[in-house]
Amino acid sequence: MKILVTGGAGFIGSNFIHYWMKRHSSDEIVNLDKLTYAGNLENLRTVENLANYKFIRGDIADGVVVERIFEEEKFDLVVHFAAESHVDRSISDPDIFLKTNVIGTHNLLRSALRNKTRFHHVSTDEVFGSLEKNEPAFNENTPYDPRSPYSASKAASDHLVRAYFHTFGLPVTISNCSNNYGPFHFPEKLFPLFITNLLENKKIPLYGDGENIRDWLYVEDHCRAIEAIIKKGKVGETYCIGGDSEKTNKEVTYKILELLGKGEEMIEFVKDRPGHDRRYAIDASKIKKELGWRPTVSFDEGLKRTVAWFKENKAWWQNVKKGEYQNYYQKQYGKK
Repeated sequence: MKILVTGGAGFIGSNFIHYWMKRHSSDEIVNLDKLTYAGNLENLRTVENLANYKFIRGDIADGVVVERIFEEEKFDLVVHFAAESHVDRSISDPDIFLKTNVIGTHNLLRSALRNKTRFHHVSTDEVFGSLEKNEPAFNENTPYDPRSPYSASKAASDHLVRAYFHTFGLPVTISNCSNNYGPFHFPEKLFPLFITNLLENKKIPLYGDGENIRDWLYVEDHCRAIEAIIKKGKVGETYCIGGDSEKTNKEVTYKILELLGKGEEMIEFVKDRPGHDRRYAIDASKIKKELGWRPTVSFDEGLKRTVAWFKENKAWWQNVKKGEYQNYYQKQYGKK
């Protein structure tokens, strides 16, 4: 099987490529990534010279580029991770979120349809909006209620994917996942930011009162879920993927402090961001029942693994924080 992975130099995309190539070594993977600030080819050093792996630098928002790649490569499957994904950045500059997440997804769908290519779309629980503390968790039938430009753009892309299934018969599946954490996580998000700041003996910025609740999933379990959907999922269906690990941001913060031997004096409470959703939670009953998937890594174990990875890969995150990782493409490929 030949697979196009979009956004494969990012956090979840690169973890997926490592996961898939270990378990499906006869498959070919083409990684299409624009290499924005969050795309890091250093994530893929161990696979970059393998015969069944190929990297293409390109923008999914460029329909001509996308169509050319589809025609030249002849894929069997698209696994679509590529997205602008940071809520704070979507508040300060929404335009790029619409361009990448909506127009880019449409370009991929159009080319997949022309080339008769199966399409798996990776989305987020944020499209469902915000929950109160005692409300039932999100499931596949929860109405969409996005609250930020980021989640609105992802909601639009989900609708486009379904439209291509219902209108044109494109074989699609969608997954809406809770918050991920693990290796190669770009250090603007909570886990890697807090871990690396503490490793540098810097304070950690905690939004508002710290009582916002998220459901956390170790990234390898997410990759396993996508594999289950690709192998056993029903075309046209959506699957919610959750970690069964609801935690307040404050709980997460104190667990990270404890693992790194730091005290609460390292916390710096900062003004909450606009439209900050109070709680996300996923009911993953459908994928558990129909596909036999469930998370295998507990929150405490996943957090220990994540902290250990950042301790052991200091050069990686220091390069990211300095911006030096962006020179890797030039060093490896000799051109911009």
